[in-house]
Amino acid sequence: MRTERNPLLDGKTAPPLLVVISGPSGVGKDSVLLRMREMGYPFHFVVTATSRAMRPTERDGYDYHFVGETRFREMIAQGELLEWAEVYGHYKGIPKSEIREAHASGRDVILRVDVQGAATFRQIAPEAVFIFIAPATIDELRHRLQLRRTESEREMATRLQVAQHELTQVESFDYVVINREDQLDEAAGQIRSIIAAEKQRVHPRRIQL
Repeated sequence: MRTERNPLLDGKTAPPLLVVISGPSGVGKDSVLLRMREMGYPFHFVVTATSRAMRPTERDGYDYHFVGETRFREMIAQGELLEWAEVYGHYKGIPKSEIREAHASGRDVILRVDVQGAATFRQIAPEAVFIFIAPATIDELRHRLQLRRTESEREMATRLQVAQHELTQVESFDYVVINREDQLDEAAGQIRSIIAAEKQRVHPRRIQL
């Protein structure tokens, strides 16, 4: 069933979007979002909560909300998370407050989740825009993981095996963006173009959480 027509046709603002960015581990989701922030894109970037420890290059409240396992379990029990999952032995989840507050102010919201989380979000918010970030090749993905130097050889093999499966899930998404090495600006620009086009739909997406 179609929604009402775009308020743009009446001289008003298009309704805010919820954009879900996903893709296999190591594909560069964080790097693309960071580049979009650096380029000053006017979106609200949701910060995911996680129970895992903070890496040396990360900042609390910017890359993730590092809350620890005990606090994360409290957030689950108190219904503070829109979605959560256990990934590689650690919890990750999306705080409800960030999305609702941003939409209330008219801002589009961008969030990053793993492929498992995207499948859950598709049930929670089917009117979201789902964008899959993919590597140019599986060898390029392997190279990215090697550069991170955060996994053992066994862990890397496991991640690549999982990534092979996750790449088959691309058909469940609305759009795909290829994130080639050293071409972050292109990937970020493609995402911005997708969002710009979505805002011009005659019958816009309406998000209800």
